[in-house]
Amino acid sequence: MDDFEVMRQPLLYRPEEAAELLGVGRTMVFELIRTGRLRSVKIGGARRITPAALADLVTTLEREQAA
Repeated sequence: MDDFEVMRQPLLYRPEEAAELLGVGRTMVFELIRTGRLRSVKIGGARRITPAALADLVTTLEREQAA
């Protein structure tokens, strides 16, 4: 395995992967998507979440906590 493979980040995460990264359950991820708090894309019948959408959610949560 070369250095490029080690550093490569997925472009899209499954809801289960996003839940693990956020430290919440899968149901919570779908609730965040349903309410528009977490952006997602649909590929066929599958929902996927970008790393940028995860980062934006965390930034929003931090701002809300600081207010």
